Amino acid sequence: MTPRFPIAVLQLPGVNCEHETALALEAAGLAAEIVRWTRKDLDGFAGFVIPGGFSFQDRVRAGAVAAREPVLTAVARAAEDGRPVLGICNGAQVLVEAGLVPDLDQEGQIEMGLAPNSIPGRRGYYCNWVYMTPTARGLQSAFGRAFAPNEVVPVLAAHGEGRFVTKDPAVEAAMRSGEIVGFRYVRADGGPARGFPWNPNGSLADAAGVMNARGNVLALMPHPERAAWLRQVGWEVDGTWGAARRSGQGDRAALSGPGPGHRIFTSIRLYLEARAPDGVRTGAERAIVEPKP
Repeated sequence: MTPRFPIAVLQLPGVNCEHETALALEAAGLAAEIVRWTRKDLDGFAGFVIPGGFSFQDRVRAGAVAAREPVLTAVARAAEDGRPVLGICNGAQVLVEAGLVPDLDQEGQIEMGLAPNSIPGRRGYYCNWVYMTPTARGLQSAFGRAFAPNEVVPVLAAHGEGRFVTKDPAVEAAMRSGEIVGFRYVRADGGPARGFPWNPNGSLADAAGVMNARGNVLALMPHPERAAWLRQVGWEVDGTWGAARRSGQGDRAALSGPGPGHRIFTSIRLYLEARAPDGVRTGAERAIVEPKP
């Protein structure tokens, strides 16, 4: 089946995960196109993904310079139209710095930040497998439709500034209540994180991913594209996904099957299909062009 929904993967200067992100989108039945940040004609895309990396060398703050690029205006318009916008790691930092997450004031103001990791006894960049679960609001969002309630999802964290923080009491309350948190860090058995290493950065409310109130924009710190296939899951990972990876050793077909991160990208497709069922184009979908064969 030819993918119906073209997704732009923004190639900002310094990002380094655009190709694997595009592959993960395509594996979920979407038509991914890597798009340079200088491109102007972006209205035809059904959604956007800003991948991980180190845009503009993380000058000033991670994501701060990229968030001022004109291309973010097109991303903001897409978000207003209800199109899905996903920022992964550095992309999450860009969305926060651009005011697109959580955007509770609806004015594009910066309402939170991604602070340096808070890890007992060390500082700086941290990379390891972590576990997250979708919240009730996350399941209803554009990024949680393929998940089961309370499902534990192993994904790879790899960042130096991943701690969601805010000085705004209303934003903090919305985070603690789960209103704008799409995914939370948990233990391998699904229990509350309660600090490092289960929460790898000290993020407020154990937030792994924060959304806008509408649920179509997600700033996600862990990397789902690095767990999109079973073969990518770490041998040491606990739970059903780790067991599947170990039992699949030597079975190429099994290892080529979907991994836990695949569900994020499948959820985007399910969301777009619900917005524009076969033969129907509503709202922003009227501007979407079918991908070239």
